[in-house]
Amino acid sequence: MIDLSHSALILVDIQNDFLPGGALAVPDGDRILEAVNALARRPFRAVIATQDWHLPHHCSFDAQGGPWPAHCVAGANGADFPKTLRSGPITHIIRKGVLQERDSYSGFLDNDRATSTGLDGLLKGLGINHVVICGLALDYCVMATALDAVGCGYQTDVIPEACRGIAADPKATLETLEKQGVRLKSVNAF
Repeated sequence: MIDLSHSALILVDIQNDFLPGGALAVPDGDRILEAVNALARRPFRAVIATQDWHLPHHCSFDAQGGPWPAHCVAGANGADFPKTLRSGPITHIIRKGVLQERDSYSGFLDNDRATSTGLDGLLKGLGINHVVICGLALDYCVMATALDAVGCGYQTDVIPEACRGIAADPKATLETLEKQGVRLKSVNAF
């Protein structure tokens, strides 16, 4: 087993709007919850959840010319964590996409690649040097978060069984992650 005293589990965007029946549902997104809940029971130094947290007329919404339907509106049920997610172990929440004029796929940086969400500072402040990432959607927000984690110098693992993507086949995304230094692990590795 890996010593998790300097490790954080990052739960990316496990929110009602990304689950079946949600405004921007990831196919089979609910199938990750058992694996995610199993990971959250491990003795990580921190369990950090990211939350898409958009204003009602966010730039990413199709009504404003963006690519996505309205989703994860701040304070609405769609932005909440599902009741089936064990939220007790969550020690911190990082909200992203909070500015009207800018989106944020990564848990670390807004899409302008300059504005920090505060996640890097939080991890450094906690003495974290290793992150384990899971969540939704593998080919967007999970990948962006993992690549930024590597870029910030963290040893980075992604747990494919605890992720689902928009694309039916995750192979290309997983290959991209590995080429950039992300390790693919199973839940049982922890």
